[in-house]
Amino acid sequence: MVGSNGNESSATYFILIGLPGLEEAQFWLAFPLCSLYLIAVLGNLTIIYIVRTEHSLHEPMYIFLCMLSGLDVLISTSSMPKMMAIFWFNSTTIQFDACLLQMFAIHSLSGMESTVLLAMAFDRYVAICHPLRHATVLTLPRVIKIGMAAVVRGAALMAPLPVFIKRLPFCRSNILSHSYCLHQDVMKLACADIHINIIYGLIVIISAIGLDSLLISLSYLLILKTVLGLTREAQAKAFGTCVSHVCAVFIFYVPFIGLSMVHRFGKRHDSLLPIIMANTYLLVPPVLNPIVYGVKTKEIRQRILRLFHVTTHTSVP
Repeated sequence: MVGSNGNESSATYFILIGLPGLEEAQFWLAFPLCSLYLIAVLGNLTIIYIVRTEHSLHEPMYIFLCMLSGLDVLISTSSMPKMMAIFWFNSTTIQFDACLLQMFAIHSLSGMESTVLLAMAFDRYVAICHPLRHATVLTLPRVIKIGMAAVVRGAALMAPLPVFIKRLPFCRSNILSHSYCLHQDVMKLACADIHINIIYGLIVIISAIGLDSLLISLSYLLILKTVLGLTREAQAKAFGTCVSHVCAVFIFYVPFIGLSMVHRFGKRHDSLLPIIMANTYLLVPPVLNPIVYGVKTKEIRQRILRLFHVTTHTSVP
């Protein structure tokens, strides 16, 4: 990967180290991680299936939930198969172009998920603060356009990242400190000026994650102002429709912001903390989101119970 005597060279591959210090335990740790991945995929696909087949759920809130579930499946799938290969088969090598593709997928899908969470907050704002306009503001074509805009926005914001990485020479170690490729991790291995990468990364975080979280907070401040003027029964109903989304927001943003802070402002070290945070950031939201919506959303919960009830009865001879 690097030239002799420390000369600059183009990268050809990287080494993903998995969990440093826990190499002997990685094989066994992979089993619960794989189980969580399967739960995430099954749970999110179940949500998508229920919303798709139940015409009464073809409303903006549930369509956005479908988008969120689809992104959760893609985000976990972009990293978990390679992680399992590292833990079970010691397949630590990843080619440079494959690393860039994985990096782009993880970051762009995260940007798309942030946009969808913002769209869900806007849906709750209109439904609670302007209920009479909800059906005309969030029509099905408009919801689809918002979903397409989320995809375009996420891909467009992250498209320059692989280009910025590809221009860099690498003459240091080729060992990455995570189980998958992240822009913050890869750029630190370069032996050239990475200020462009740092500045653009900050711009992306502020313009995407920062702006989205700010607008989501503003939406809920306006929702809270409206709800406080309602009766107790109406307040309980309004808060009940928001609980699942608030949980999804915290589940997504807290690990993401924490990981970004560690990478941006923490010193480079071999601690497991940033690695555990990175794995949590990519796996926990896809696992918890279906559980949260399945438990807290009455319509989803009833369909899930009905689905498994029918499946159980049809399987009995």
